[in-house]
Amino acid sequence: MVERIIEFCARNRALVLIVVAFAVIGSTVAMRHAKLDAIPDLSDPQVIVFSEWMGRSPTLVEDQVTYPIVSKLIGTPHVTDVRGFSMFGMSFCYVIFEEGTDIYWARSRVMEYLNGLRGTLPEGVAPTLGPDATGIGWVFQYSLVDKSGKHGLDDLRTFQDFTLRYALGSVPGVAEVASVGGYQKQYQVTVDPVKLQAYGLGMMEIADAIKRSNNEVGGRLIEWSGKEFMVRGRGYVHTTDELGQVVVKATEKGTPVLLRAPIGSDHGDDPGRLLFQPQ
Repeated sequence: MVERIIEFCARNRALVLIVVAFAVIGSTVAMRHAKLDAIPDLSDPQVIVFSEWMGRSPTLVEDQVTYPIVSKLIGTPHVTDVRGFSMFGMSFCYVIFEEGTDIYWARSRVMEYLNGLRGTLPEGVAPTLGPDATGIGWVFQYSLVDKSGKHGLDDLRTFQDFTLRYALGSVPGVAEVASVGGYQKQYQVTVDPVKLQAYGLGMMEIADAIKRSNNEVGGRLIEWSGKEFMVRGRGYVHTTDELGQVVVKATEKGTPVLLRAPIGSDHGDDPGRLLFQPQ
């Protein structure tokens, strides 16, 4: 057989050269369009379910969040294993599927089963799916550095979360842009338990008062002199001074109890902190 192939190639040199030329061209095109990975993806198809229940102990999270989710997802078709991890205020469930399962089909099935958990999980717990990426999908890492020294870590984190992350997320092939480090802008309210007790207040009343005063509501459309005016209520808190005007309650005499920082206090010079101070 080998002698016949050699004899055929020797007698048909032009045909052999044409076939080899097409093979070279085809291999060159295939190499240019082939998807290459630095590390081959050998992991099993998996879907990550993340749940957050702030302030709860790992034992409570395990009993009321992780266990119901694992029990519900263990019967999902083509599932080989479900692993649950509970920690302080957070729950992670890893759903492992059979080899060859389409990842997007697996995510849709997990979402369908999670919809059946409505009403069984504690209030405020909303399970979400992790990004459609594998454990070796961390392909690029960068850091934001301000060499001018004009911006702090909170400014860099704000730029990352509201500008740069969305630009990178729109790049084809990027599943998620995770932010690590920096300071997220926040206002801290430090309460005085003695004054809370004196005015018959609790921590939840303070939190509810802040929520009510940090909100925007829609109004209505008013027609006046042939023009239309949109009415809306703007109530978002932008500074600590605005937060200090929040009314928690009123006394029997009608005196409002406000969130104010007392003058000359240890925290009065810190623009990010407020103390509970009755007025």
